[in-house]
Amino acid sequence: MLLIAVAVSWGFLSLVLLFKKQLVLAAQELRSNWPVALRRALINPVCYYLILLQAYDLLPAQQAQAINYTWAITMSLLAVPLLGQKLRWPDAVALLLAYCGVLVIATRGDVLGLTFDSLSGVLLALLSTLLWALYWILNTRDSRQGDQADAGRTLWSGFTLAVPLLLVITLLVDDVPQWANAQTQQSVAAAVYVGIFEMGLTFLLWQQAMNLTQRTAAISSLIFLSPFLSLVFISQLLGEEVALSTPLGLALILAGLALQKIPVAGRKAG
Repeated sequence: MLLIAVAVSWGFLSLVLLFKKQLVLAAQELRSNWPVALRRALINPVCYYLILLQAYDLLPAQQAQAINYTWAITMSLLAVPLLGQKLRWPDAVALLLAYCGVLVIATRGDVLGLTFDSLSGVLLALLSTLLWALYWILNTRDSRQGDQADAGRTLWSGFTLAVPLLLVITLLVDDVPQWANAQTQQSVAAAVYVGIFEMGLTFLLWQQAMNLTQRTAAISSLIFLSPFLSLVFISQLLGEEVALSTPLGLALILAGLALQKIPVAGRKAG
């Protein structure tokens, strides 16, 4: 699924660059700066999605997706050493609130008992947030230093190298799919959807936002618009019963994200 999704996303980005008449330029930049592109490809989509999908295998969807929302907190923290941004007191309190929320969700409310559905799944989900935040922070730093500043070319170069990497991984660990199988066809359709809307178009828009912002926490906090809607989809489409601890934990995470929006005295709100 991941191989197909990344290949579709690469095709989408190629069409975008072709329309903008930048595909040849992107290829030239990749040839002259392939080590940076390889670093990007290894972080995202290769390692990030392999780890995230494994976390979804080990955890209920409501837990994995809720924990995944803490990447916004991780991003604002990584922006301090990597982008030279300052850590404000609301960011520190937001960190505490967000990871208290993670603990509530991961233990289904049994915080003192520390009983997890899958501790490995929780750790993998948290690791995925680190990789996701690191990827976008490094892309933003490269862009501000004049390295492949166009978001489309930046993404295209990484995905160009990710496709053969994932092809090798797929051949090593997976069986050849039976394409006539109805379940396989449904999976391919889902992978195509992920490639266009989860990766290609969404990545492009997000990287443009990252390049334009002067304060990463200001846009990363916009994530609070979607998590509760995700719980509705999980409940209705997957038939997964949402535990009471999940919205409670999400409320803590979102409180932390909202706290990042509070302006500090003497500073203009970002």
